[in-house]
This record gives sequence, structure tokens and C-alpha cells, in this order.
Amino acid sequence: MNLFSDIRALVIDSLTAMVADGVLPGGLDFANVTVEPPRDPLHGDMATNAAMVLAKPAGQKPRDIAQALATRLTGDPRVASAEVAGPGFLNLRLTNSVWQRLPQVILSSGGTYGKSGVGQGQKVNVEYVSANPTGPLHVGHTRGAVFGDALASLLDYAGYDVTREYYINDGGAQVDVLARSVYLRYLEAHGQDVAFEDGTYPGEYLIEVGEALKDKVGDAYIGQPEAVWLEDVRDFSTDAMMMLIKADLGALGVEMDKFFSEKSLYGTGLIETAIQDLDAKGLIYRGTLEPPKGKTPEDWEPRIQTLFKSTEHGDDVDRPIMKSDQSWTYFAPDIAYHFDKVQRGYDLLIDVFGADHGGYVKRMKAAVSALSEGRTPLDIKLTQLVRLYKNGEPFKMSKRAGTFVTLRDVVDQVGPDVTRFVMLTRKNDAPLDFDFDKVLEQSKDNPVFYVQYANARVHSVLRKAAEAGIDVSDATLADIDLSGMTHDSELAVARKLAAWPRLVEIAARTNEPHRVAFYLYELASDLHALYNKGNDVPDLRFLQEGNTTVSQAKIALARAVSVVISAGLGILGVTPVEEMR
Repeated sequence: MNLFSDIRALVIDSLTAMVADGVLPGGLDFANVTVEPPRDPLHGDMATNAAMVLAKPAGQKPRDIAQALATRLTGDPRVASAEVAGPGFLNLRLTNSVWQRLPQVILSSGGTYGKSGVGQGQKVNVEYVSANPTGPLHVGHTRGAVFGDALASLLDYAGYDVTREYYINDGGAQVDVLARSVYLRYLEAHGQDVAFEDGTYPGEYLIEVGEALKDKVGDAYIGQPEAVWLEDVRDFSTDAMMMLIKADLGALGVEMDKFFSEKSLYGTGLIETAIQDLDAKGLIYRGTLEPPKGKTPEDWEPRIQTLFKSTEHGDDVDRPIMKSDQSWTYFAPDIAYHFDKVQRGYDLLIDVFGADHGGYVKRMKAAVSALSEGRTPLDIKLTQLVRLYKNGEPFKMSKRAGTFVTLRDVVDQVGPDVTRFVMLTRKNDAPLDFDFDKVLEQSKDNPVFYVQYANARVHSVLRKAAEAGIDVSDATLADIDLSGMTHDSELAVARKLAAWPRLVEIAARTNEPHRVAFYLYELASDLHALYNKGNDVPDLRFLQEGNTTVSQAKIALARAVSVVISAGLGILGVTPVEEMR
């Protein structure tokens, strides 16, 4: 049940009847007619723009259309009033019976309330994290992991067929640096003194890898030239790092459906095939790029390169795909990887990048547009930086990592649930301050606690009711008459519950899982307000002493809140708690 969709259907039916009666001309397009919450809640429960979007094609004044539509709508038992506002907007107020039925709908849904078919089974690939396999995940990766995972869950909840994917960057020079760093730890494991020069990875996490390499090969690589051991140590080290990364992701509750190796693109013809596809479309040429902005002619050395004509697909400049020495640029395997995604038949691709990859957005969108001939959209979401604080000071780097704060550092401090929720309390492209002290506070200012406390409060009420011998099973509560639910605070909670299915669809269409976190905070706020008002207004208390039926009606509303909170937290990957400690 999506109440906003139901009322929109009512509006469309009314408009169709107006056409049949000759009030409106035929041939009108109702696609842009919306039913949404009004900007000011005091104006009503919902508002429609129908008269505004139909006035010009109908050749009528918007207020005249709105008035005629209002007359039709008020004939429906769900509509208490329809008032024309401004140039022709129509504000609707629904009858209390609409809100009173809502908890019954939620409790009888079997936990599916809010689930949507908006995705229509479309295949979506969400690629996220994709960190270089050179060390443990850092806090920036944490935000990308949480965002990507929550987005994938949201899309799944909204009816999409989702694949979660990790691209292993194991084909570049950084894995050679990893291998050399592990080799130094290998020598160290054999008792040799080593020095980590600039460009190597000095983190302590490689000590165990060096020791494991010693256990595997003994002293076979001691004193040997790099050509002898580099490839083997690179593969060994990459495997070890991916095991570490997968363990880090597991600690955060993130599981991937597919890991794709960049290395698998080399020597297999996959890069060549992708570039040939672009070449066949007339998008590959040999040429010289204009000098970069800010460069003077004296600074610029023009070189003939193999270029992708990305400007034909929305990019600012054409992009090199092959260097003058005939080796591929970093962009070429990225093209091949996305060509592989397109070939797998996805309807939508989503990449989650760190903010430092903003320069790749246009070129990647251009590549996918060219490879799919515009059939496969690519949405790239950038996750901004996370600033960590503890005791009022910036949180220091991890000694184990050597240069940064790791995902494990964060999870070990506050746990996976708090980490995930807090990472979603800001939109992905906004910087995030993560204060270890504040995220553990038990206060309204801590959204994690505030939402979990609302759920725990409901379960506390359920336990007390059960102890009093009151049947509070969902099946029983779903059949309770809620016609006595008339107080503004109760109706406010019901209205917020009605917004959940619409919120899911909007968040899924915009690829913005933070909307779920925001909504849960608002729903929790309404529940807490109702609970606290019961201190002053006894009739609002969930447990009405001596009156089982009324108690069940009150509890049905609270239980419906718990169902929606649990569903929302499930999307965010957070375990709902039933008791606060």
C-alpha cells in the first residue's frame, strides 16, 4: 500500500471522468500529474498539481480545473476536503479513517509494507569499495562501503535485481610496490635489517604476510633478483590483502556478490575488444590534445596519442587510451571493465567512488554511453571525506596501518551498527564529522541512539503488555478497531508511517539511501513525542490500565512504528535492538 499512489490514482480517475463528462477536453496527458506532501503541513495532507499542468493543454484557467476536480474528489470517502490554493494547486485533507486503518495494513503485511515494485526487476550493478589491494581498508573506504551496501539493499527492497561488485585493482604498478614491501617483510622475517624507502608500504599489517611468505617458500628468494620473485610475491601478497579486505568488509556486515580482477583484463584480449568496439563506432583516433588549462605553450610538449573521442558523449576533452610507448593508460582497463558490465546485460550501472575520483565521472559516463550506445545509464556517486574526532581532538592514525585510520579502528571503537548508521546521516557528497564520543551518547542529538531507543521503547511496551496478559501478537493487533485514534499526536505518527512507501521509491530512484536514515529519525521523533505526551495526557498512554481493547489499539500504532523502523534499519544494514543497555 502506497497511500500517495492510491490518492494519485483517485486524482487520475477523477480527471478521466471529467474528460468523459466534457469538463476537460480529450487527449490530455496525465503523466506529469503528481500527488505529494504540501510544502506547509498546515495546508493539508497532500497536494496535487493537476490543474497547473493541465491548464495550458486544456485551454482553461487552472483554478477552474482545480475547483471542478475538488468537487469530484470530495465525493470519495477518503477525502475530507479539497481546497484550491494559489494559482491552482489543490490541497487535500484525508479523513481520520484513512490514518486509523494504516496500522492494520502494516501489521497484516507480513513485514512487506513499503516494499516496492518500482524497480520492475531491472538488473542493476552496484560497484563499491574497489580499494587497491595494498592494505587494510581505511575510514574513507568505510563510508563508500556503507553507502554502496545500503544503496544496494535499498534498490533490492524497491524491486530491482541487484549485483554487489568489487573491482580489484590488481593490474597496476601499486601491486608491484606491494610485492616489494612484502619482500622487505620477508627479509625481515629471516632476521635481516630492512629500510622502507619512500614509495613502499611500511604498515605493520605486512609483517604477518612476510612471515607467511617465509613459511611458504623458505629462503628460496633470499638474495635473488627481483625478476625471480616479483610475480609470485605479487600474487601471494594480493591474495593475502584481499583476504584482509574481505575480513574487514565482513566486520562491517558487507558481502559482495562478485569480485572482478583488473588483472583478468590483461593478456586476454578484453581490453583490445572493448577498444575495437569503440573504434568500429568511429570513436578512436590518433591525435594531439590541446595543452591542459593553466599550461603555457612553452610548458606543453604535444604528443600524438591514441585517443577516445569522449567529447561526443558529453566529456570535456577527448581522453588518451594508449601511451606513446604503446602501453595502455589507466583509462583503457576501466573502459574494458565497464564494457564487460554492459555485455552482462545490466539495465543500470552505479559506481561509488571516493571524492578524489571526481575527475573520472565524465569520462566514465562517456565511455559507458558509447559502449552501450546510450542504452545503459551510469550513475556515479562520490563519497566525501570523513573527519574523525575523539575527546575533542582529531583521531590519530593507526600504527598498524602506518599512515591512516582503518575500518577496523572505527568498528572496534563503536561497533558495525553505529558505524553504518552514522555514515548515512549525511548525504554522500557532503563531508561527514564522525565523533566517537557523540555517536555513543544516549541523547536526541545522537540519531543512532534516538532511532534504536524508539524501537526499544515499543518492545518494552510489548513486554509489559504481555506480562499483563494482553495479547499483542501482530495477528491480533491487525484486527483491532482503531477508530478511537483521533489525537493529533497519534495521527502525526500515522501520517509519518504513510510516507514510508513513497520515501522508499524516491530514495531508490535518486540512489540516495541517506533519505532512509533521515526518515527513521523523524519517525522516531514522532513516536517519542507521542510517548512523552502520555505523561501529561493519560489517554495517550500505550497501556490503559483495565482496558485491554483500548491498550491494544494504542499498541497497534506503536508496533507499526517498530515494523517500519526495523525495515528501514534493515536497509541500512543495522540490527534493530529490542532493549537498551
